[in-house]
Amino acid sequence: MEWKCNSFDELSARELHDVLKARVDIFVVEQDCAYHEVDGYDPESWHLQLLIDGKLAAYARLMKAGTKYNKASIGRIIVVEEFRSRQLGRQLVQKAIDLMKEWGTEEIMLQGQTYLRDFYRSFGFEEISVEYLDDGIPHVDMLLTINQTEKSEKS
Repeated sequence: MEWKCNSFDELSARELHDVLKARVDIFVVEQDCAYHEVDGYDPESWHLQLLIDGKLAAYARLMKAGTKYNKASIGRIIVVEEFRSRQLGRQLVQKAIDLMKEWGTEEIMLQGQTYLRDFYRSFGFEEISVEYLDDGIPHVDMLLTINQTEKSEKS
């Protein structure tokens, strides 16, 4: 297992291809959701990848505050189908949170699919919106506040 977190410009052409293919396979094809997957935010984001035996297994897009929202955010959270049922989603979200804490992030938001709200709550995320449809899929906005105790433990 290998974790990588790169800026857009640090991604190789192969890495970018693999990330975009996995996101389209899951969000557009598997979830039958036609939307603009390439939305213009990738060049301003950090790309967290988990590679197993050189293959992309899990991925999340990390954005610093002011990129898409006024708060830092995690999005495009995926585990590639052949790697599911290994608790990689849990490892991915925790790794994303840990990296963002290292950056000094105080709040992290995400747009979670409603069926995953308990999963995100298990990390400390709290709902900050009512349920809404995003491209026909129920979502809820969630926020994790990094408390001062956690921040001072990292120092």
